[in-house]
Amino acid sequence: MPHAHLDRNAAPAGAPGTAKLLVLLLAFAWGFNWIAAAIAMHEISPWSVRFAGSGLGTVTLFVAALLTGNSLKVPRGEYKHIMVAGFLNVAAFQILSSFAQLTGDTSRAVIITYSMPIWATMLGFVLLGEQLNGVRLLAFALCVAGITTLVWPLFAHGIPATVFLSLGCALSWAFATVYMKWMKTTVEPLANAAWQLLFGFLFIAAGTFMFDGYPRLWPMQTNTLLAALYIGVFGVGLAHFLWWSIVGKLPTVTASIGALLVPVVGVIASIIVLGERPTLNDVIGFVLIFCAAACVLLTGGRRPVPRA
Repeated sequence: MPHAHLDRNAAPAGAPGTAKLLVLLLAFAWGFNWIAAAIAMHEISPWSVRFAGSGLGTVTLFVAALLTGNSLKVPRGEYKHIMVAGFLNVAAFQILSSFAQLTGDTSRAVIITYSMPIWATMLGFVLLGEQLNGVRLLAFALCVAGITTLVWPLFAHGIPATVFLSLGCALSWAFATVYMKWMKTTVEPLANAAWQLLFGFLFIAAGTFMFDGYPRLWPMQTNTLLAALYIGVFGVGLAHFLWWSIVGKLPTVTASIGALLVPVVGVIASIIVLGERPTLNDVIGFVLIFCAAACVLLTGGRRPVPRA
């Protein structure tokens, strides 16, 4: 999903209904991206899944941007910052999320990963000196309570790797977001997303050849092929393109609601499609983390950054 926070810009009071509908559809596209990854990893390794998805997504996003006349120019000296963000926000996020799904329920990985807005807020306080008002402190408290409620029972069965991997996803995503603001980059959001995807793909490709020997993408069953195509074309490429094409036309609150719908769709889809059964602690933890994210996104004055 998109790669850097945008400060709130004035949006038209009457945002187009089509843009609002697209935000809703994108929430489903990103939510189901988790399901597609889970399906694909039944047959092929996480490294190969992400190699195919990020590679195809990068090509799709670059082609869509060029065909629509969008500039992919990067200001001088900013490639190195985009490369750092691409490592954290694309490569680290995608690989950590994949192994989080392999070692635990997809729904649980989604819930913990989408605590990201709270960690971004805390990092913004530490690195950027951003103020922590009462709402943000409440969000942090709700987030800690939610994660504690969710993970505490899991420690009875040993150290839950999926928890730490999912937290790694949230933190790598948050740090990449804050890092780009910390470095005061001026690259356009769509170009930022495209180049981060390209650099992230190169890191993933290096890891794939290191750990898998080569991308093990054939032979594969039809459902695995369709899942991989979905991840690349829709979940990564077109979804990023559409988000950055329409988000500037919407009020912050509308875009934030779209962002908050992504984990809701992901969790519900994991129950329906994957047959997962969240525990009571999972449900309570999800509600608390969701409320924490809502506090930040709906009152924080920033445009949200949903991602798959």
